[in-house]
Amino acid sequence: MRVNNAGMSYSNSPRPGDRAIVVGAGIAGLATAARLAHAGLDVQVFERHPTPGGKMRTLPTPAGPADTGPTVLTMRPVFEELFGSLGERLEDHVDLVRQPVIARHFWPDGSQLDLFDDHEANIHAIHDFAGATGAAQFRRFTARARDLFDGFDAPMMQAPTPSLAGLSAHVATNPRLIRRMAPLSTLARLLERSFDDPRLAQLFGRYATYVGGSPYQVPALLSLIWQAEVAGVWVVRGGMHRLAQAIADLAKARGARLHFNAHVERITTQSGRATGIALRGGTEIHADVIVFNGDPRALATGALGEAVSHVAPQTRNTARSLSADVWAFAARPHGPDLAHHNVFFRKDPRPEFDALMRGERVSDPTLYICAMDRGLPEAPPALERFEIIANAPPLDGLKAQEEFSRCQTRTFRTLARFGLRFDPEPDRESLTMPSGFERLFPASAGSLYGQSPHGMMAAFQRPTAQTAVRGLYLAGGGAHPGAGVPMATLSARHAAEAILTGRTSTSMSLKTAMRGGISTASATVADAPSASSRS
Repeated sequence: MRVNNAGMSYSNSPRPGDRAIVVGAGIAGLATAARLAHAGLDVQVFERHPTPGGKMRTLPTPAGPADTGPTVLTMRPVFEELFGSLGERLEDHVDLVRQPVIARHFWPDGSQLDLFDDHEANIHAIHDFAGATGAAQFRRFTARARDLFDGFDAPMMQAPTPSLAGLSAHVATNPRLIRRMAPLSTLARLLERSFDDPRLAQLFGRYATYVGGSPYQVPALLSLIWQAEVAGVWVVRGGMHRLAQAIADLAKARGARLHFNAHVERITTQSGRATGIALRGGTEIHADVIVFNGDPRALATGALGEAVSHVAPQTRNTARSLSADVWAFAARPHGPDLAHHNVFFRKDPRPEFDALMRGERVSDPTLYICAMDRGLPEAPPALERFEIIANAPPLDGLKAQEEFSRCQTRTFRTLARFGLRFDPEPDRESLTMPSGFERLFPASAGSLYGQSPHGMMAAFQRPTAQTAVRGLYLAGGGAHPGAGVPMATLSARHAAEAILTGRTSTSMSLKTAMRGGISTASATVADAPSASSRS
């Protein structure tokens, strides 16, 4: 027997009703598969791409694979808990290098600011950058972000099904949070009130893009993202895809079978219950539990079959989050000294976000650069790997046809104004645009973060792990608690716990029924209602 963190025991050997299929090998699919396999379920993972990781993907370069998705690990306790639940230690499977410099920021006027993982170091840096007033304002902003993160972690991120009533009750016990969250303000308005120096407001407003939003439309509550960042940033040596591979290896070590280049065309159902999948080519595979690790909009739009098209209906017409133009390449850099994380800001952020909301791009966007081979103890090689990201509209809002030449010009002409150039400049194969993300992740409309995070109620409008179809669960950045590697990993925990709790409850109910006589109920999970049928 194995015992989970809640003290529930699960059989090591599969029983009837223990067959689980995970559709998609993104970070959430892999984490769900590992948890279920560790609990003794017979798990198979089907992934349409040739490698694990989902959006945690790479492109080949002469210097080795370059990440084209997430670039660093934050919220480390989330991953320590995942590995710990499998009886493992995170540091035994991936080589993590903490970054004293969280990010290096550049502005067109020549100013530059490093932020650190140390509060007092940040106070000194901002004092030098924006004076005593800026340092004092930063101290207050950081205290707010910490209070919000601590206050909303349990009732929102850690809760499998957050509710407005539950959140209101939680806030009522700590009225200070109401003022901290500034419920009637956008993040941009809060930052304008918090900082006299517009560069600091611009810097912290950029965190809205971490969840695919505009600081002028996401709630002020998202200022808590700064606390997640300042709590620690780690480089995964070799690239973030190593984390996905490590989790895939742990899932396989526990008996999960991973199938790549396996395109799932349909989720099958019978009498309102998920019964399996149909692969391209017609092969059907039966299971008792299905976990969908993809954009929930794919279900709602019928991409996985009409039988499950009523799942996550809110995603069908809800506005999508931002997409991006992403370069991944190897080159020799010339110009400013780069850290691992670098941001090159445009002078005024508002026109760019206004353009994005109109489905357009500006000619001089703010650009994020990950220098993948920086931030390590050893000096970077002559030929380094880079990822450059510019925000872009999703396809459903895009007004102009995407063109490689225009993207190349606006990216590298903008960087040239900062004195930065790359030799050689990357070619067309190094660029992924929103249409490319739609091809990679169908029915996403090219969006990288699921549905839009705009508005105070956005967090309550995401689908949760349990669905209206019995036996069908969701995991990934498009489900609660939202986008980003830590959030997707938490969604996997929510999905696995819902499955295992429902399985254990069913088993216990059957045993109880049999004590008083002969039960006529089947002893398989396949014939018993799951927790999702009661939601």
